[in-house]
Amino acid sequence: MSTSENAASGTRALRGASVLIVLQVVSRAITFVANQLLLRFLTAQLLGVSTQLEVYYLSVIFFARESLRVSIQRQDSSGLSKVKSGRDKTDGNQNASAQAVVNLGYISLALGIPLAFLFGWLYRNSLNTATLASAPNLIVSLYIYAVAAVLELASEPAFVVMQSRLQFGTRAAAESIATFLRCVVTLGSAVWGANRDLGVLPFALGQLSYGVGLLAVYAWHGAGLAKAEGFSLLPRRILLSNPLSTTKQTEAAQKAPPFILTYFYRPTLQLASSMMAQSVVKHLLTQGDTFLVSILSTPTVQGVYALANNYGGLLARLIFQPIEESSRSYFSRLLAPSSSSSSYSTPSTAPTKEKEASTALTSLLQFYMLLSLVITTLGPPAAAPLLTLIAGPRWTSSGAAACLAAYMWYVPLLAINGVAEAFVASVATEREVHAQSVWMAVFSVVFAAAGYVLLRVLEWGAVGLVVANGINMACRIVWCAVFIRGYFRRRGEEEGLEVLSVLPRATAMLAGAIASQVVRRVVAPGEEVSAGGAREAVVQLVKIAGVALPFVMVVAASERRFLYTAFQGIRGQRQASS
Repeated sequence: MSTSENAASGTRALRGASVLIVLQVVSRAITFVANQLLLRFLTAQLLGVSTQLEVYYLSVIFFARESLRVSIQRQDSSGLSKVKSGRDKTDGNQNASAQAVVNLGYISLALGIPLAFLFGWLYRNSLNTATLASAPNLIVSLYIYAVAAVLELASEPAFVVMQSRLQFGTRAAAESIATFLRCVVTLGSAVWGANRDLGVLPFALGQLSYGVGLLAVYAWHGAGLAKAEGFSLLPRRILLSNPLSTTKQTEAAQKAPPFILTYFYRPTLQLASSMMAQSVVKHLLTQGDTFLVSILSTPTVQGVYALANNYGGLLARLIFQPIEESSRSYFSRLLAPSSSSSSYSTPSTAPTKEKEASTALTSLLQFYMLLSLVITTLGPPAAAPLLTLIAGPRWTSSGAAACLAAYMWYVPLLAINGVAEAFVASVATEREVHAQSVWMAVFSVVFAAAGYVLLRVLEWGAVGLVVANGINMACRIVWCAVFIRGYFRRRGEEEGLEVLSVLPRATAMLAGAIASQVVRRVVAPGEEVSAGGAREAVVQLVKIAGVALPFVMVVAASERRFLYTAFQGIRGQRQASS
């Protein structure tokens, strides 16, 4: 890939991250407002059961498409220049590469249907009488969630080809419309059934409308792109007109056809299969908190943790997740080896790519650390008044405020781990992916042991679960840091990812320590805030804002050089794209 292509790819990735951040802000704002209204109709038990159904849904989606999505992003289609699709008999790299991506998208749908049945059967058999009694229409809702998962996976062929073309606007439109439909249907059915005891049925109907919305938008835009570029949204055969490469091929490569059953690109499937084990472990770790809390606690505790998790993870979903997805795409394109080159680039080009990647990764982590300093300083004392103002005193006194305060310390770990694992997923070889899977399994054992001690022995409840997650996330961050340091050193970039270089300056950290002590002294305890209601909550938030203003000013002054450099970089990228 040339320097100009790298710059263009980086610019599109930056613009894509901006679009996704705006999308997340808008969609989460709509979801946030709807959830606040829903809380007036929900008990902690129903919220806990709805969280279990969401985990079922996400498990089907994740196992069916995650490894394929990552592999498709890393697919090098330059070797398809001598291939033609079954629909268009003229040679064309764009047609063949797009059709190959579409075909791979149907594997997700094929995997999702049996997974929906299997996981649904396992979840249904795990339900006890008490849970069924506390959640009316639970079984019907489970079936609806299964249909919703299949509908979302049916949009995958169009999604992956749009993603490969960096069509972030289509994704923004699809997810915005689907999110709006989900909120309207969920809230409307909850209000309509306020006196009918619908249980978790409104959540199921909302998720079904989300899947319908995604499928409709992606099918519409995907059909237009397919017509313009000459491929089909239906699976088509990929026909060989000439050997895939004019260079000498090994005897093993000649024996193995590049396409399985003339439909599926073999290198991508091989990478996806190697990443499947890692995906399983990653999902167990990502959703392991919900699995663990469902085993070791009651539905009421699950509801308390779910509420704190939704509010605490709001920033991660708004900003961190879009940056993680865009950075994974960016690093994959920047550092992907050329099909005609060895695994290590030549000295004339390697330093430029590695230096650019190292600088981008370091800047991202610096930004995360600055934001984390603000979150951990002001977030814990603000948890109780915010929760009282948003969800009501009933939820604050239930223990959700203490859990949300603990979650503020977990958010930075979540953010750093996200971008670190995005880099690892972009550059790791199959052998390194397997090694990561082994270590992930070890960390899952550590997480389970910590969860058991904190939940059963020490009886910390939902707060203990947050702490167990933090221990697990810290282990994963350490592994990623070691991997990234080794990656850059093997490629001659000795200064890649210096840990000390991403930390805030001493002045900023000192300001954080002082502000944290001041705000803890001026803010009332959670019990007083809950008893005082919304008015007392506003008073406490004003006090926190009074401490936050000088603190943020000191941090900005201390980190002015980095902030100015980051601003100039973003401005330069925008000017280059215009």
